[in-house]
Amino acid sequence: MKVASDKPFEIVYSLFNHEFLGILFESFAVQLDEKGRLSFAYQNISYQNAREFEERLDDTDLELIKLMDSMQQEAIVKKYNVKNNKPKEFLRKVFDKEHSIQSHKEVQKLIEAKLEITRAKILEKIQQKRLFEMGNDGNPVWKEIAVMPEKASVLFHFRRNEENTHYFPTIKYQGEKIEWQYKGSYLICNQPAWLVVDAMLVSFEKAVDGKKLLPFLSKKFIVIPRKVEDSYYRKFVTQLVASFDVYAKGFEIKVARDNPEPVLYLGELQGNPSVDMFGKKISADEEEKMVFDLRFKYGDYSFKADQVKPTNVELEKIGDEYIFYKVVRDLKKESFYGNYLKENGLSVRTGRQSMPKREAYEWIINHRPELDDLGIKIQQTANEKGKNYFIGAAKITVRINEKIDWFDVEAVVTFGDFEISFQKFRKLLLKGKSEIELPNKEIGIIPKSWFVNYGEIFSFIEEEQNEDGNFKLKKHHIALAQELEKGNLLKLGLSERLNKLKDFSTIDDYPLSNFFKGTLRPYQKAGYNWMRFLNEYNFGGCLADDMGLGKTVQTLALLAMEKERSEGTTSLLVMPTSLIYNWELEARKFTPKLKILIYTGTQRIKDCSQFGRYDLVLTSYGITRLDIDILKEFYFNYIILDESQAIKNPDSIISKAVVQLKSNHKLILTGTPVENGTMDLWSQINFINRGLLGGQAAFKKQFLLPIEKKNDKDKILKLNAMIKPFILRRLKSQVATDLPEKVINVKYSTMTPDQEQAYEEVKNYFREKIIDEASLPGKSQKSLTLLRGLTQLRQMANHPKMADENYKGDSGKLEDISHMVKSTVSEGHKVLIFSQFVRHLSIVKSFLNEEKIPFAYLDGATVDRQKQVASFQENPDIKVFLISLKAGGVGLNLTKAEYVFLLDPWWNPAVEAQAIDRAHRIGQKNKVIIYKFITRNSVEEKIMALQERKMALAGELISTEESFIKSLNQEDIAALLD
Repeated sequence: MKVASDKPFEIVYSLFNHEFLGILFESFAVQLDEKGRLSFAYQNISYQNAREFEERLDDTDLELIKLMDSMQQEAIVKKYNVKNNKPKEFLRKVFDKEHSIQSHKEVQKLIEAKLEITRAKILEKIQQKRLFEMGNDGNPVWKEIAVMPEKASVLFHFRRNEENTHYFPTIKYQGEKIEWQYKGSYLICNQPAWLVVDAMLVSFEKAVDGKKLLPFLSKKFIVIPRKVEDSYYRKFVTQLVASFDVYAKGFEIKVARDNPEPVLYLGELQGNPSVDMFGKKISADEEEKMVFDLRFKYGDYSFKADQVKPTNVELEKIGDEYIFYKVVRDLKKESFYGNYLKENGLSVRTGRQSMPKREAYEWIINHRPELDDLGIKIQQTANEKGKNYFIGAAKITVRINEKIDWFDVEAVVTFGDFEISFQKFRKLLLKGKSEIELPNKEIGIIPKSWFVNYGEIFSFIEEEQNEDGNFKLKKHHIALAQELEKGNLLKLGLSERLNKLKDFSTIDDYPLSNFFKGTLRPYQKAGYNWMRFLNEYNFGGCLADDMGLGKTVQTLALLAMEKERSEGTTSLLVMPTSLIYNWELEARKFTPKLKILIYTGTQRIKDCSQFGRYDLVLTSYGITRLDIDILKEFYFNYIILDESQAIKNPDSIISKAVVQLKSNHKLILTGTPVENGTMDLWSQINFINRGLLGGQAAFKKQFLLPIEKKNDKDKILKLNAMIKPFILRRLKSQVATDLPEKVINVKYSTMTPDQEQAYEEVKNYFREKIIDEASLPGKSQKSLTLLRGLTQLRQMANHPKMADENYKGDSGKLEDISHMVKSTVSEGHKVLIFSQFVRHLSIVKSFLNEEKIPFAYLDGATVDRQKQVASFQENPDIKVFLISLKAGGVGLNLTKAEYVFLLDPWWNPAVEAQAIDRAHRIGQKNKVIIYKFITRNSVEEKIMALQERKMALAGELISTEESFIKSLNQEDIAALLD
């Protein structure tokens, strides 16, 4: 009967019993009479016509209708009815019990499984919908079934007597017992159980299996005879006790709810092969592996970590009595322990893990404090060789004291309470032995890191001991001693410092010295206060303000106070050579009372005793590297590194030199603390606060790789939290609100025909070369080829003459640059022109000479830097300043410029920002307009797009050419060379 959708109606659901498929559901629209009651006018709804009744349909209705459609006989047989029989006939054959064949049985199982899953989905969604039993005449609203909103509970009863055991379930809803047996109740679904009783549809807690209730619909209880009792109890009742609530008479159920006690069992991996797959003998260290196995103890019971069950039941029979021990496990806590071990390199949550013996014991030694704190016990299992390994704390302490002609080496090695003879230990280490027998006959494993850190330096120690009983190390091995010091021997209580820092929520306002002649802006005064705070608590710091915010003047204010408070002390300021003159000028201006020594030049007096006559020594990184033996002999008050990115590579000579300098305090200044990658940060922080970020290898594993390879936001946040107290970084946009506006424009240039032809030839050459090398092993050659190709393409995008001196054509970019330079100069404006290619500047220089436009010029070979700066700043006739990126990206104050031209895009936007900040800084009164020149349809445009996508790490972790190329995949390379 048709239902009018423009008149009142209601959506209902009806269940009926199909002769083959069991209980199915259908959806209906039922017309309402004038009193709002369900009438006898109804219409079946399918998903196809449901939209006619969308006024009363919600998303759940649409899902229900779709599910119900999928369980109708036509839909069910469609997949299996290959002969296209009528659905009823097909089902009759499949469900024929008398003439059933194996293939029919398999199809029957598949159909029943699908229907069971669909019923469970429907019943979960049918809450708050109207559900009916269908009448025999097809009336969909014959009898309404109330869907009960809460879940019922089932209690399984066992009554054991002398002859048998009676077993039956009882059901309660909201605490009231439901009479459900012998009342025409029936199950709609088994997995999980949904039961219709007295026109109510009931679901159950703990996902009860309907098959456990089915026998009792028409049976009061089940009898378990004594002869099968033991087997029945062990196979069936233990499972029931584990999963559900059970009430028993005649046997006991003991329930334990203890906290899990994690135990990490350690044993040797049995059956290790002595030869590899090629028949080569495996060394002892490679051959022997250890196995970690995590278990959880609950009282007297122990469970493997990979056997994850909410409860475990053990059955014990004493005489004629049965006792069920039910252990309720705390899976949340178990998961916590398992996850902790996994995060720390031990994946034992889902099974055992093996690793080489030395690595296994090194893991224990490294993590033992945390394991003890968490209550994770380590227990060794018996092994065939009868060895018992030491699994306590192992420690090595080495002190190197300088004598006249050598170093004294003192070393203490301990395994727990046992101190080992260093002479014996050293011999084992040099022989590569990984085991050492302790006085209690336990075997100690020498950590792999000790071999890495001390192997070389111990090999140079002389055999004979001196009169003090110490070993001697010749002085020319100082570099090795430095490495050892950097990695292990600086005893800084960093954890205590960090804990102490938490107690300070604000920084005091410190007075300025009378020796400081100047005025600090509010944010500069805050920077001064921060440095004084670090001084007070003996911390090193990194002042990382944006270029142009006055790091120099803040530092001079600090040094002025140091002269007042600590008269007679000397501080050392190390910087690039090009900045020495600027520092001297600024110091004379703001701190005229400071006695300053310029320690540079070939005529310098190489004698550290002279330093004591000065308040401040200014020197360069180059001189520091050359004269480290002199500088390290003097104990400075402050050591300050300007443009400290110079020590970003911890393995460089200058980095190894500056860590030898001695002082009360350390400070670094930089506008770009991170240039190439995260390791830059480690090197500089390790200089000012040794050990704060751990060792170099540990830092790489814990931070560098997760941040740079996986863009792990949690690691970035953790790293920022660790360094935050020791780095002060303010952006111009945050503090220098009085700076004029900065406008950045991108000027797209089009290649000339000659230029485009030259560009395509280079591109095709390198594309073919890279394809040819794609099959070669290793990455270094391919990376080098790609780097060469990209560099040449970038030169072609600027001007092909940069790569080919015989090129006679022109350049689209040069035409645009020439036009804009002439226009800017004619209007009386001053412009800075930056390029990272000196050849490009030479081409522009030729144009300026032809046009008779005077200019200042600065690259790495320029001797009179300050003269060039002064002529641009003070001479009104000089409107143009050509500057190479490396020579002029830092240390220049060029506030007379109103325009900045960036001739070629740079890999590191932070360095680009530094160039812009030569003009956009404190003292600038005019709007600064920046033009970035990009050649269309060239590698420049594509590199910028790739950088945006690949280098978007939080903060400023930007890569250079080499690391950028390492990050490229085949698709990226194809895009660049397309």
